[in-house]
Amino acid sequence: MSGPLAPGQVVLRRYFKRGDTISVVKYTRVVSDDDRGLLLWIANGSPLRWLKAADGRGLHDLPFAEWITTPKRLWPGRWRGSGPGILVLMPPEAAHSVWWFWDQHGRFDSWYINLEQPPVRWRDGDLAGVDTVDYDLDVVVSPDGSWRWKDEHEFEERQAFPEHYWVDDPAAVRAEGERVVERFEAGQFPFDGSWCDFRPDPAWTVPADLPAGWDRARALAAAA
Repeated sequence: MSGPLAPGQVVLRRYFKRGDTISVVKYTRVVSDDDRGLLLWIANGSPLRWLKAADGRGLHDLPFAEWITTPKRLWPGRWRGSGPGILVLMPPEAAHSVWWFWDQHGRFDSWYINLEQPPVRWRDGDLAGVDTVDYDLDVVVSPDGSWRWKDEHEFEERQAFPEHYWVDDPAAVRAEGERVVERFEAGQFPFDGSWCDFRPDPAWTVPADLPAGWDRARALAAAA
């Protein structure tokens, strides 16, 4: 896909497990697309798809050994957060994204470092998207300078099943998190106050469902 995406463009942010198994599809809109990365807005109430067990339990609700064998399907849902929505920045070729969270009163609350595979962009007619793999281990960072790992137990538990787990190099994932935390502790971009007062375009509506084509084949990175 060539050329930057325009502000307001709808983009599907999709997560995969191993192979072509979709785990999450989120409806987003472009805020900006430049040398700092692709910045997306996910409004509260935006439609999504989420891979869950056939009985409705999610990946966090059961041991990984059980998740591996349980029947699963993609459930429809909506993004629900405490504030009006979240911003997601995907720096160029980075193995992480940075999220901005607000509280119910619209006040900036915290950042979230989502460790993930460098995303692959795609365009299919009027539809655009970014495909990635969520590496499970994350970091929550706060304006007061504190930070903590998130989902460490699950990250470590799943490493006991390498033939099923979608993280091939756990040490590299943790090292990426540590590098981003160093930038946070130094107050470097994007942890320098950028976009903490962001407000979305009021014309950006939230549809009833994802657009057709949300389940297209996974886009893969070009061979070097």
